[in-house]
Amino acid sequence: MGKIDWMRGCFILLFIVSLYGCATTADVRILDREIYRLSSQLNALQKEKDSLKTEVQKEIPALKTDLGSETKKLQADLLLRVEALQSQIRTLSTDVEEYKEFLKRPSKEIERMKEDVALRMRTLEEKDKTVEEKNKVQEDRIRTMEERIKRIEDQLKMIGAKIDQVASKQIEEEKTPKGEAPVDVKGLSTGAGDLYKDAYETLQKGDLEKARRKFEAFLKQYPNTELSDNAQFWIGETYYLKKDFEKAILEYEKAITKYPEGDKVPAALFKQALAFLELGEKSSARDLLKRVIDRYPHSEQAEMAKKKLEATK
Repeated sequence: MGKIDWMRGCFILLFIVSLYGCATTADVRILDREIYRLSSQLNALQKEKDSLKTEVQKEIPALKTDLGSETKKLQADLLLRVEALQSQIRTLSTDVEEYKEFLKRPSKEIERMKEDVALRMRTLEEKDKTVEEKNKVQEDRIRTMEERIKRIEDQLKMIGAKIDQVASKQIEEEKTPKGEAPVDVKGLSTGAGDLYKDAYETLQKGDLEKARRKFEAFLKQYPNTELSDNAQFWIGETYYLKKDFEKAILEYEKAITKYPEGDKVPAALFKQALAFLELGEKSSARDLLKRVIDRYPHSEQAEMAKKKLEATK
């Protein structure tokens, strides 16, 4: 700024000298006033310049302070951002390492599982072979047992047929009332014999339902005659011949309990045993057969019971 002011002053001086060489006194005065005015302005400008310079110099420390504070803030903010970024980078690095380990882990587990599965498969194959061998042996045994069972069933059928044949003879050998002799122990001499004979003949004809109704009618009218236990036994027999074995057992039981001294008790016990065999209850059947043998050893049913008992072993 000093160099510029010096050049400006020289120029003005030269300008004044040139004017003095060719100007009049009035012009010189005017020029003096103008020079004074310009000098005044120049001085004013110089003062303003100095004032501005002073103000600038005064504000520089404050600006430096503000700038330093702002710089520190920026540095602190930048440092925080850098630290946050570094933390994120560390976290990301850790995640990457974990992911790498995770990627390696399934492979190892899969290999281990493959080995485990292969071992189990080998074990299962060995077990399958053992089971197949056992099954083969078992199948041979089952075939042998089935053949034996078939032979035993054939024998049982033959024995059963013989027993049924003997049992069926009981119906043919049943004695019908003779003549007009009284048959009711309570003195009912009229109608009882004929009613019983009619029911029995209906049974011989094979009309089981009608025969049962007639025997039931007979028992309703004559519950305590010499033929009442027979009638009750034949009611059970109608169910047995129809293969309604459960009802047959109940009706045979009535002949046993209502007429314990009747001559049909051994037959009723034996036929109960046969009915239980038909129902597949061998234990109950064997108990009844033994009961016939023990209580009525001299009866025809006792001999049949012995044969049947041997066949059900």
